[in-house]
Amino acid sequence: MRYETLHDLHIPKIGFGTWTIGGKSCADDAQDARSLAALLSGLEQGYTLFDTAEIYAAGHAEELLGRAIRASGLARETLFITSKVSPGHLGNADVLHSCENSLRRLGMDYIDLYLIHWPAREMELAETFRALNQLVAEGRVRHLGVSNFNLKLLEDAVALSATALFTNQVSNSLPDRTCVKNGVLAYCQKNDILLTAYSPVKRRFIRGNKPLQALGKARGVSSQQIALAWLVSQPRVIAIPMSFDPQHQAENLVAADMDLTASELVQLGL
Repeated sequence: MRYETLHDLHIPKIGFGTWTIGGKSCADDAQDARSLAALLSGLEQGYTLFDTAEIYAAGHAEELLGRAIRASGLARETLFITSKVSPGHLGNADVLHSCENSLRRLGMDYIDLYLIHWPAREMELAETFRALNQLVAEGRVRHLGVSNFNLKLLEDAVALSATALFTNQVSNSLPDRTCVKNGVLAYCQKNDILLTAYSPVKRRFIRGNKPLQALGKARGVSSQQIALAWLVSQPRVIAIPMSFDPQHQAENLVAADMDLTASELVQLGL
């Protein structure tokens, strides 16, 4: 597994996203067995970075992640856990309350990385960061980040964070290069901020992309692995794909160590 080294931490290029674990917008207990099996499989295969949020399955994803980690027997300090505060909870007191609830659901004393999930039109970013900075000072959160922030908001967040801002989590994939066009990727790379790619694999795009399929066939790997390998080959870029399938989970990890040649990049039109 390849890593990004940032602030003396080694962050894996591929993590485990938990959107749809335990449900979607609401908790779905009928998915618990399947969700726990997926999380335990990921832990057994060596995933150490897990990304969740208070809004995922209305907090149930956090509960299931905590249960899986305890069942795995792995030491808490060997894992890097990210969670997020939702846009409806960005007031000072609401941020503190949301973090406490996330810690309770996870069954943990601290969160490694805590993000603003989405910016809200009415938010007062300085007040939000006053609470976030307090959480870091008190040790309940180790690092701060944002998600879905444009360049201007990202610059504002950097100025307001009392500690070095860790990441901006955005949609990023072969067919979605918005973060390049709007300058966010270049800013992150210049300022030692990780760009965390969610939705890094667009399956409909991959199924219809003949160059991807041809490269995968030539290498004896999946088109999805080629797409992920290209994404995380970029400096300061990591990805958090999600899969319930143990085989796909393993393939995603392998993709982090794949090198694409210059000619293969030309084949992809890059």
